[in-house]
This record gives sequence, structure tokens and C-alpha cells, in this order.
Amino acid sequence: MSLSNPSQLLMRNSDLLEADHPLLVNLPADGFIGAYLEEYPDSKLTCFNNNFEQYQALRQNYRGKAEFVFDSQYRSGQKHDLVVIAFPKSKAELAYTLAMINPQLTEKTLVLIVGENKGGVKSTGKLAADYLHHIAKVASARHCTLFSGQANTELPPFDMQAWFKHYHFTLGDIKLEIASLPGVFSQNALDKGTELLLHHLPAQLDGSLLDFGCGAGVISCFIGKKYPKAQLTLLDVSALALASAEKTLALNGLSGKVFPSNSLSEVREKYQHIVSNPPFHQGVKTHYVATESFLRQIKAHLKPRGSVTVVANNFLSYKPIMEQAIGTTTTVANEKGFAIYHSRIK
Repeated sequence: MSLSNPSQLLMRNSDLLEADHPLLVNLPADGFIGAYLEEYPDSKLTCFNNNFEQYQALRQNYRGKAEFVFDSQYRSGQKHDLVVIAFPKSKAELAYTLAMINPQLTEKTLVLIVGENKGGVKSTGKLAADYLHHIAKVASARHCTLFSGQANTELPPFDMQAWFKHYHFTLGDIKLEIASLPGVFSQNALDKGTELLLHHLPAQLDGSLLDFGCGAGVISCFIGKKYPKAQLTLLDVSALALASAEKTLALNGLSGKVFPSNSLSEVREKYQHIVSNPPFHQGVKTHYVATESFLRQIKAHLKPRGSVTVVANNFLSYKPIMEQAIGTTTTVANEKGFAIYHSRIK
């Protein structure tokens, strides 16, 4: 399995990677673990991911060779002597990650942060200053940079609740409070695409409903308030999004089933309605595969006369895919760079 550019940079500096109990945080499912264990076969390796797709792939490829954890928060009784962190796509998530892992570190723990330059890794020194001592750039190659630092063990205890950002919005006669962790889409305010979608929902949304790529749970909570007969199910690939969605549901006095899935990998039921503001960015690159796969496969998860309503940037060619895979598709709205598409099977 090939190595990504950040993983190649890590292996070029493998002398820094020797450890008894290393912790890898959000590293991609490439060949790094295999290369690492070939060089350090006695290491007791733990891999933490808050992305379900990467977690699934790593667990499948390296089952029995490491411990794998998928969650919004890393909790362990183990003290790690090395941590390797993939620089996140959201800069705000780096501080969250460093604070989250801190209880499992000692003052001697070496922390390495690696990422692509265009992804913002060069800002590591500033972003990590409150969480690490002696931050230094140790290597660069293939448009990537590797930083090192020593754990700051004098931080206060980690409290995930303190990391939620809250905002309110009102649409019509519906008022909602949204809670969102760092790295979750539209953390600070309602985004324009979702707002347009909420203005153009179907007239009725009774019965079972799936919110695909739920983020912080904005769409589901609005639907839960406007259509109280809707039975809410929310999925996302991100553990941070799922924790945010659960918090948002609770704040608004709503309930729903919340679970992780890589596109539709974990979906076992059929729904009367599916509503989504599907993601199309992964890392620093535009990425459409998950959403296009979702649209092509979703019909199998619809009940008779089931419907699919999505909002998307209007330059994305989702309507033809929906026409072919689901059925007659109408453009409900096209405003401010976004389009609302609605399909219904007969």
C-alpha cells in the first residue's frame, strides 16, 4: 500500500518514531502502519481516528496489529511516550486534539505533527503554543512539514463540554440552539446552503427520515420541530459531528438515532424521506465520491413513494445522477450559488 506524502516524511524521519506505546491520531489509511511496525515490531501501537472511513479501513487492513479507537474523545489508562498527529483540515481542531490527548501524556512524551503545507501545517507553532513546549520544525519534504514538541502536563483537565460552540437561529416560528465541536461543518453560524434547504423542505415529512451527513444536527432539529411526526435518524462519518448532533438534539428537546457510517456502509433500514446537505470537501481537496456514491445507492434504502431532498452548490452535477439513480428530479430552488433537488420514487 502506497504512502501519502505526510507518511513518507514521517518514515524519512523514522528515528523519531521509536516508542513503547505510540499513539497515532487521525493518520490516513495508507501504508504507514505497516511500514512503522516493520521497523518497530515490538511497539504497542494505538490508532485513534474521529473519521469513521479511516477507522474502518485501518482496522480492516491491520486487524490484530494495533488497537483501533473511533470516538469524539480519546480516553485511555495508558500513558503514551510518542504521539503522531495528522494536521487537521480545520485549524481549530488541532487545539482540541492536543487538549484531548493531554491526560494520556507525560512530560517526556514527544509529540509530532505532520501535514501538507497547503493544509496549514506551517501554523503549528502558533496553534500549539498553549499545549506543547519546545515546538520546532524538524523536517520538510514533498510539500509537507513535520513539527515536534514536548507535552505540557500542566494543562487543566480536559472537559469536552467546554469545547462546544453554541449559536441560535430563528426561521419562521422555529427557534433552535446549535452546539458544535471544532472541525464540524458550519461551527459558528447557519450556512447559506442549509438555510436555503430549510426554506424549501417538502410540505410533509412524516414517518422515518434519514439526515445524511448530519453535521451538528441542524437539519434534523429543524425538521423535528416543524414536523413532530418525523422519526429522526442521523448519520455522519465524523465522530465530532455525531457528538455535536447528539448535543444539539438534547438542547432542543428532541430525540433521534445517531450513528457513524462511511457513506451508506452502516445503513440497514429503509426510510420514507432522506434529506441532506451532503459534504463535498475532504481535507484540502474537493472530493465528490462519497456523495455521488450515496446518490447512486440510496434508492435501495427508500420505502415506497420515498423522497430524497438535497442542497448542493449549483455547479455540482448531482441532478443527472439523481434522475438516473432515483427517478424524476425537480429543481426546487436555485439561489445564491445553491440548488435544491427533490426526487421521489413511484
